[in-house]
Amino acid sequence: MRLARLRVSLLLVVTCSTLIHLVIGSNLGQAIGVGALLLYLLTLGGQLTTMAKGLLFAAGALSLIALWRASMPALLLFEAGGRFAFFATFVVALSMLRLPAYRSRLVRRCGQCMLLQPPSRRYPILSLGSALFGIILNIGVLSLFAGMIEKSNTLEAAQGRTWVREARQRRMMLGLLRGFSLAPLISPMGIGVAVVLSSLPQITWLELAPYILGAAVLIFLTGWVVDFLTGPHPAAGRLKTSALSPSLQPLVQFSGLLFGIVTLVFCIAWLLTLRLPIAALLGAPLGALVWLAWQRRRLGYAGLPAAISAVHRQLPWLLSPSANEIVVLGAAGYLGHLCVGLVDGHQLAPLLSVLNQWGAFNAVIAMLMVVGLAQLGINPIVTVTLLVGLLPSLAIEGLSPPMIGASLMVGWALALMSSPMTASMLILSRFTGVSATHIGYRWNGRFLATAIPILALWFIWSPF
Repeated sequence: MRLARLRVSLLLVVTCSTLIHLVIGSNLGQAIGVGALLLYLLTLGGQLTTMAKGLLFAAGALSLIALWRASMPALLLFEAGGRFAFFATFVVALSMLRLPAYRSRLVRRCGQCMLLQPPSRRYPILSLGSALFGIILNIGVLSLFAGMIEKSNTLEAAQGRTWVREARQRRMMLGLLRGFSLAPLISPMGIGVAVVLSSLPQITWLELAPYILGAAVLIFLTGWVVDFLTGPHPAAGRLKTSALSPSLQPLVQFSGLLFGIVTLVFCIAWLLTLRLPIAALLGAPLGALVWLAWQRRRLGYAGLPAAISAVHRQLPWLLSPSANEIVVLGAAGYLGHLCVGLVDGHQLAPLLSVLNQWGAFNAVIAMLMVVGLAQLGINPIVTVTLLVGLLPSLAIEGLSPPMIGASLMVGWALALMSSPMTASMLILSRFTGVSATHIGYRWNGRFLATAIPILALWFIWSPF
């Protein structure tokens, strides 16, 4: 427990120091944050997965190359360390929202509301609901709702028909997976937005939004149509269904709560003249504290002392499982910054002459690269971070920075729905007992074969 508390203390130093640097521009704050981050990494020991260890090893190897080849190696490594600290801070800040969410009755009521919908409405509501919950719970939404689905989807509920139970399992799990995968696209506070906007300071979320929100709508509608066409559709009267479907009021209330948190983030960005990812680092913990205080408002002083006490008590439990997420995301950002700093633009001239001929089709290639490399086990975080740093430096004609960022984010979403090596697919495999390969390629194959060409046309012929 002492080691867990030490790690939390170091992460809090990283978070506070990085926020001071981002808000007021203090290089001392960044130096303290990078130093605390190095100490935190030294305490992790055997906690890291193979991928996290591999990325740390790659970061160390590339750091040695930077010391050898870079013209100003100390500055480059310092800035790359700041990127690592930024993403560690992002994970800590967004994780704070999970504290009130896991204890919320509203969350449980929303889960039951989505699962008890009639078949004709179950997919769209489950997909949209999991996308909304994914904004706050991140990957925790999969474990939460997959467990609910398995408990509710019994043979008794299917009136003894095994094929009905299996069909319901497939359709609900796919609705859950596709909805969760949309969260990085629709959330202004999502990790995809943070990676893209922090790497492309010349664009804003409003410039990115038409591309990513339009793609999210296309993915949702394609999934709904494929779900309907692949059925099955039992004859009327063969299965008894409840005459009354549950009220959608819990989902409306949760949407209002989520809207309030997002509004808080935008207000902070406007009032303090901050970029959206930085405002999210301030707004998410503040929103979580207000939500916790509201849950404990009957304990006196508007629940604020009880909320602060709960945060202090539960932070080790909350942040200990995030070590691999922090290392994977932070190391990817670190590697991306070093790669951009080490690449010589003149050496890329022959590649530019080829890519210039394809114009906007390069966005489709970038999207497919993220999806394809994910099938080989390369985390989309790594691919997106590297490509979003390198592609804009090529200045490809007809390929605007917002289109680059959007295509990579869409590829990230598709990778989450298809690659059997992503954490999301492994979680569903554990709950269903179906192999991740079967879920990604057999269950989801028709959807992917339909969605990818549609999204390719969206980027080629986009009106924006």
